[in-house]
Amino acid sequence: MNKKEEDRKQEEKRRDKKEGREKSPRDKSDMVKETLSFILYIAIVFLVTYLVIHYVGQRTQVSGTSMEYTLSDGDNLIVDKISYRFHEPERFDIIVFPFRYKEDTYYIKRIIGLPGETVQIDDEGNIYIDGEVLEESYGREIILDPGEAASPIELGDGEYFVLGDNRNASSDSRDPSVGKILREDIIGRAWLRLYPFDRIGFIKHQQEE
Repeated sequence: MNKKEEDRKQEEKRRDKKEGREKSPRDKSDMVKETLSFILYIAIVFLVTYLVIHYVGQRTQVSGTSMEYTLSDGDNLIVDKISYRFHEPERFDIIVFPFRYKEDTYYIKRIIGLPGETVQIDDEGNIYIDGEVLEESYGREIILDPGEAASPIELGDGEYFVLGDNRNASSDSRDPSVGKILREDIIGRAWLRLYPFDRIGFIKHQQEE
């Protein structure tokens, strides 16, 4: 390389450094740290998601219209499997439980009656808990068929009475094939809707005052 060419390259280096185009070792080190931090963050997110889905929650898909309009056919949900280790299921919780007559089939319904209560539904579709009308606004329509609940249903320890929100298109505790739900059979409660994306969010259980 002749002296003229060398001088030209030196001049280019001085110009680049002046304009901030040459990265210092410190700048390069910061970039590496930022890149590693981002990769670590993504790894942690995936790890937490994996742990939640496999040990804390369970992914499930709604099949059918028995919970319209709260939940729709095809909704993808995460079921919270850990909360009921710390407290008992509450009225109006939306729970998931297995169908006793068909393996690998699960139902998703709303809790209406709690252990120790007596549930009855009259011909006008009113729900009674221990003889008093239950004030609730979840039912999509007035109940036309009280089913087994036409007569008082007494709930023992660890027994729950459930209904679908789409009351006239739901197989629930009014149907003898479903009946009372045992505490030990409850897998968890609907927690988070993942899909469809325009309805993503936490599932509302308790009605507003």
